[in-house]
Amino acid sequence: MLSEDVQVYRTRDGRPGEIRPRQDPVVYGGAEDGPLTAAELDGYQRNGFHTFDQLLTAEEVRECREEVARLVQRPERHTDERYIVEPAADEVRSIFQVHAVSPLFDRIIKDSRLVSVARQLLGSEVYIHQTRVNAKPAFTGSGFYWHSDFETWHAEDGMPRVRALSFSIGLTENFPHNGPLMIIPGSHQWFVSSAAPTPPENHKSSLGKQEVGVPEEEILHRIAEDNGGVHQVVGAPGSAVAFDCNCMHGSAENITPYPRANLFVVFNSVHNTLVEPFAAPARRPEYLADRTFTPLG
Repeated sequence: MLSEDVQVYRTRDGRPGEIRPRQDPVVYGGAEDGPLTAAELDGYQRNGFHTFDQLLTAEEVRECREEVARLVQRPERHTDERYIVEPAADEVRSIFQVHAVSPLFDRIIKDSRLVSVARQLLGSEVYIHQTRVNAKPAFTGSGFYWHSDFETWHAEDGMPRVRALSFSIGLTENFPHNGPLMIIPGSHQWFVSSAAPTPPENHKSSLGKQEVGVPEEEILHRIAEDNGGVHQVVGAPGSAVAFDCNCMHGSAENITPYPRANLFVVFNSVHNTLVEPFAAPARRPEYLADRTFTPLG
């Protein structure tokens, strides 16, 4: 018999993709449990995300940008699997497990400004599931097609339930025209399954261009129409957004002269630790899905 988690969030089993209601809470904590107010929690419950005008200081942003410039020039960029290079240009697209290679990013990612919000929204102690820097170089930065992170993490990493969230922190200006993060508000309330099975070692191609686990165009259109369209997450360097792991999101390519770089960190509840993948032949590497499960102090 299939486990309850597969029955609730089945995907990539050859059957056509479909939309099903979410079976897990969105907000687990209350206003007394962290920095977000009752009104802000209500907004997160409704939309699936909460924005911060300034999460990092100008000095921290400056340090982070210098650190990114250093990391993308490391000789290991062509041999370390944590580095993803743009398909059409020899420029770094993403650096995964960035907190493990940078003491600066490790300190920022574990800062209470982030962790306290994650604990409040997830209603428990949390650990780091994944970290990365996503860069979109000027003129050549490619996009990220529409997807729900949870669908991938459930299928390929064995994340049982929808009890994780991401922070995206702007290290550069996020303009409407340089490929900012886009979210469909309210989409986190629906689980969108995918038809195509997961091929072996799918991560080796999907991190450059995701093709498995993406929703059908008709489903995307229905979700956007039913939930009020698309929200662009724009803001100055140091601004941020926390968003539910089941939000439908993506970003366009960057053909402007203005590069875009964001720091991402994913927090998962300690009550939602990974098991074996639900719809993939093998686990992904730990730089994509950490299995240490150590609560952040």
